[in-house]
Amino acid sequence: MKIRCTILFATLLLCGTATLAQDRFEVYGEYSYLRFNPTVFGLNSRSFNGGGGGATLFFLKILGIKADLMGYGSTSFTKTFASSVTLPGGGTIPAGTYTSQGNMFTYLFGPVVRVPIPKVKPFGELLFGGSNTNGYVNLVNSINAGGGTISKTPAQHPFTMALGGGLDISVSKHISIRPGEIDYVLSRYTNPLTSTNNQNNFRYCGGVVFKF
Repeated sequence: MKIRCTILFATLLLCGTATLAQDRFEVYGEYSYLRFNPTVFGLNSRSFNGGGGGATLFFLKILGIKADLMGYGSTSFTKTFASSVTLPGGGTIPAGTYTSQGNMFTYLFGPVVRVPIPKVKPFGELLFGGSNTNGYVNLVNSINAGGGTISKTPAQHPFTMALGGGLDISVSKHISIRPGEIDYVLSRYTNPLTSTNNQNNFRYCGGVVFKF
């Protein structure tokens, strides 16, 4: 008798959860703009343009887990040194202007909370994961090619976090438009020129969401 009651209770619980979790699974594709702050003195923030996508699984109407993957095309990094510089680690940078290219990738995962309004669904998110850029490595290579003696930095995949939210507007039962998602993005790349980290970045995303 107890086993039957337990099975019945579990069945009712699963059915109730499925009823609450309408639009349980979403897949999206987005354009993304990232304003990256490289934390090199005299080097301005860089604009990355790219895109990607991901998926969100909702356990309830308001709570889900999101996987977010974005890639950004190459942008130029230019740094000018008016005089030669000796770094704390012992490397040297000759006076001159150095230019390199860099791209970036992010892979983030975490909880999403949404407001289940029928046609418009605001949401907030807190995502954790990592990222990768070859901008710092290529800049060091450019400096060393010009006579510098900086130790080469291996590829980095530092901790990266995104905090923000956006808005989805339903246009049909299975499609929504995401006009805007705004995130603060923290990345922790070690800067080979100054040995600092913690880059404070801005991200915008917008695209199409497919609901199942």
